[in-house]
Amino acid sequence: MLISRRDNNPDNAALIGFTNLRRARTTRPMVIERGRGIFLIDENGREYMEGTSSFYCAALGFSDEDLIEAAVRQMRHLPAYASGIYRTVPVVLALAEKLAAMAPMPGARVAFASTGSEANDFLIKFMRFRNAFLGEPKRTKVIARTGSYHGGTMATAALGGFPGTAAAFNLPMDDVITVSQPDFVNKALTGESEAEFTARMLLEIEVAIEQAGPETVGAMILDPVSYSAGCVLPPKGYMAGLREILDRYGVMMFDDEVITGFCRTGHMFAAETFNVRPDCMTLAKALSAAYQPISAVVMGGDFYDALERGSDAFGLFPHAATYAGHPVAAAVALRMIEIIDERDLLGHVRAVSPRLHRHLDALSGHDLVFHTRGLGLGGAVQLHALPDQPGGRGQAMQQAMMDQGLLLRVVGDTINFAPPLIITEAEIDEMFRRFAAALDSLPHGAAA
Repeated sequence: MLISRRDNNPDNAALIGFTNLRRARTTRPMVIERGRGIFLIDENGREYMEGTSSFYCAALGFSDEDLIEAAVRQMRHLPAYASGIYRTVPVVLALAEKLAAMAPMPGARVAFASTGSEANDFLIKFMRFRNAFLGEPKRTKVIARTGSYHGGTMATAALGGFPGTAAAFNLPMDDVITVSQPDFVNKALTGESEAEFTARMLLEIEVAIEQAGPETVGAMILDPVSYSAGCVLPPKGYMAGLREILDRYGVMMFDDEVITGFCRTGHMFAAETFNVRPDCMTLAKALSAAYQPISAVVMGGDFYDALERGSDAFGLFPHAATYAGHPVAAAVALRMIEIIDERDLLGHVRAVSPRLHRHLDALSGHDLVFHTRGLGLGGAVQLHALPDQPGGRGQAMQQAMMDQGLLLRVVGDTINFAPPLIITEAEIDEMFRRFAAALDSLPHGAAA
């Protein structure tokens, strides 16, 4: 049953995030009623192409019958049960085994949560338990990069200082060390080579560890490709150099693959794309193609072993969550992983990604475009900023794209692309046709 209310004078009771609350309450938002493949249909019957998978998560689009059937089948079999107190359900065990076998670190173990925010929050909590057991209770600080987004909880919203979030909510920052986003395109000094830029970024991290006191730093969390900062790709040598520094100081690497996990970068995980070995990973979004809320903390064997020994000493591991490993969500996630193999989704991503990259490259000569970049089935078009109005051109482009029936995420003056993994080459062509039409509708010229 579809519920919809078309009201010229709404007073919406739902708090809608990342909006002006007064506007969201008093002006009817876009209301999406149906989905078909990579397309969405609003309450007025208008169709939109979703080019960033709705918060980078709807990996199979919006009408995959296999995932729907997996949820229905599990709902009929066992619709709910919490994992804890020596009790769980078969599908949770099967999903954990699958993820542990896929993980790019040895001896992996898996803890479940409901969202990417929770997964990152739980991982930091686990780190504190681990380090206290190992006799290093001061190792509570976490390094994060400016502009990155690792969640909306008390602990995670402060990580990286995603524009305004921590300050707006007066969040504690004492255990967060913030370093620069390695954005060579926008942050390189005049005349600085990529190698010099990388060395400067790595030196900043090393200095930050020294200044904080190495004995107080537990981990660095990073999103290998930072979509929240405008699809920032790491410069050459950054990931390998970072791993060397962290190892030298005994600081763990937490790999936030909430967006990049499950084929987005052309490999199963971005850690494989950049040939880096994390200590722990967090997964969500494409884990269930967003059809059910589920996330995972995937821990390397060494990390987990300390938790287990700490549990022995404490008597138990004092952590659980009602929906961590919900059977319906786990069933959908398990089916999603099966689909990746059955449909050769990774092969499909590798086959269609060059088409997306060619379209991005073709836009590099446009007089409104400052830079284009892409990796796997994702990328960005960064527009020239308007003088004295950073972000203004991006906002104008947002509306222009909606007028063309295209939904993409805008970060400042950068437009991110991360379409559902099922997108075809013909649909990529259509996505960029709509994008080009929107771009051409904007006033041209540096001051326009």
